[in-house]
Amino acid sequence: MAEPHTSGTHPPAAGLLRQAQGDLMALTKARLSFLVVLTACFGYFVATKGQGGFSWGTFLHLILGTALAAAGAAVFNQLMEVEADAKMRRTSDRPLPANRLPKPAAFILGWLLAAFGLIHLGVKVNVPASLMAAATLLTYLFIYTPMKRVSSANTLLGAVSGALPPLIGWAGGGQPLLGGGAVYLFGLLFFWQLPHFAAINWMYREEYLRGGFKMWSNDDASGAKTARIALAYAVCLTLLAVAFPFLSPSMAKWGAIPGGLLGGVMVLLAAKFLQSGERADARRLFFYTLLYLPLAMLASYLAWVPSAAPAA
Repeated sequence: MAEPHTSGTHPPAAGLLRQAQGDLMALTKARLSFLVVLTACFGYFVATKGQGGFSWGTFLHLILGTALAAAGAAVFNQLMEVEADAKMRRTSDRPLPANRLPKPAAFILGWLLAAFGLIHLGVKVNVPASLMAAATLLTYLFIYTPMKRVSSANTLLGAVSGALPPLIGWAGGGQPLLGGGAVYLFGLLFFWQLPHFAAINWMYREEYLRGGFKMWSNDDASGAKTARIALAYAVCLTLLAVAFPFLSPSMAKWGAIPGGLLGGVMVLLAAKFLQSGERADARRLFFYTLLYLPLAMLASYLAWVPSAAPAA
């Protein structure tokens, strides 16, 4: 005879609800989607700084539309990589490879999220913001994702997709997409991603090999190749952060100081990884990249010169 539920246990319905919530978070890659939204917000803050162009209504619509589009892209990405995810320990328990969610249901959900997100941005923010979100989605799904099985250059293509979200907010703030400010926002995210992903690629190189992905870290047991790549792009990131304030009126020259200091630490950590080839040093580099980005965005915003970026 079954024992009755005690006060210290949860009814089955509660467990199912928690599982469904966890599956939804995994299916939409909630942490990655949050990063997309965060960087889009950064672009909007910079675009509207000090010009009276900031609108809470537009800002909230920007968050909603970007979040929906990013979540939809994540769903489609997992639909495209179900078989690979099933082969890797770190992804095998996702809802699709674990068969907790039918693929047709995920397909419908992905379409609804992506479509509503892009339409919402176009109607409630502006068309350029919607176009930037569409470009992010298309490059992520139709260039980066299939290239992961073809060439290790996929990481560069993925960095292009990951560098577009700040331009969603930049365009949403009424700024031109062909100016120096847009180039800086794109470059900051582009160069940041490469040491970040180089470190995580190497730490999980066996997993990526098992999944059939072509990564920089493939056959790089010593970590030397991956560390050299991380170091090179950390240097590029630092040069961008130091040079931009002197080359553009969009940022005060003192902005080069935090840019140089933050980038210098990444360069040192990448060099340490190159010297040692130890997983612990790759992890330090990876976790520092997570700290670097919000600090760099904050420093960039504080150093931004409003008069050089008039809102439309």
